Amino acid sequence: MNKEIRSAITSVVFLFAIYLLSFLGINIKSTIQGINSFTFLLLLSVLIQILFFIPSYIFKTERLYDLIGSSTYIVVISFAYYSISNTTITDTILFIFVLIWGIRLGTYLFKRIQRDKEDVRFEKAKKNFFWFLQYWMGQALWVSITSCAAVISILKSENEFLNIYVIIGVLIWIIGFSVETIADLQKSKFKKSENTNKTFISTGLWSKSRHPNYFGEIALWIGIYIISYSSFSGIEYFTIISPIFVYVLLTRMSGINMLEKIADERYGHLIEYVQYKKNTPVLILKIWK
Repeated sequence: MNKEIRSAITSVVFLFAIYLLSFLGINIKSTIQGINSFTFLLLLSVLIQILFFIPSYIFKTERLYDLIGSSTYIVVISFAYYSISNTTITDTILFIFVLIWGIRLGTYLFKRIQRDKEDVRFEKAKKNFFWFLQYWMGQALWVSITSCAAVISILKSENEFLNIYVIIGVLIWIIGFSVETIADLQKSKFKKSENTNKTFISTGLWSKSRHPNYFGEIALWIGIYIISYSSFSGIEYFTIISPIFVYVLLTRMSGINMLEKIADERYGHLIEYVQYKKNTPVLILKIWK
């Protein structure tokens, strides 16, 4: 089976996974344009990716990919929030947190692609229709799964008061977002002042974890789920797939595994790197020596 056929099948699988995800919102009573609100927002996520995939494929560019991904979160969470007339404090917290996260991530990734000019992930894929489409449909699935807990909680709009789950979730989100933001800023500063082909970052939060930005990302989505938790019932508890998916994605798929392999090839001959890798946790921050 050649790459094009595999990519086409994968794209269909991603779309089918989004279809299955729609059942998590089966108890949502609100509608948008006559469609169950949650299902409508899942369809919107897919539609946005298709609309921007087409010109991206025509011009063989990946420059819009990450920006559209983060922007889709903003569009989806905004539709959810403003489609409800009786929003609560918890709804507003979820809306603001996802909005802040999306704006920061989108800005960071857009600046990165402007600086680097290209993304090695798409070097070959952007020249093949179904291979490139696979990435865009994967992005639709990423948005849909990751945001499902927050979106369903907002659409149900039942948490009228700040309960213990909301307070704990807010604290975890703040810690996660702060760690991710600081880690990204430290790495950006390092890249500007050092030759990353010859030396690696091992200061600041990067001395506490080899991937502190990913630790922060996972933590903040755990926080989002906990904030949303008390509004759930029945099948909606399965929205725990949101932080689980983020963890699996970053540790087993496109994140840590790939970066660790690149780092080993680039710095594996350096004694300092061997010691750094031996003494520094791969993900969880080492607070105490």
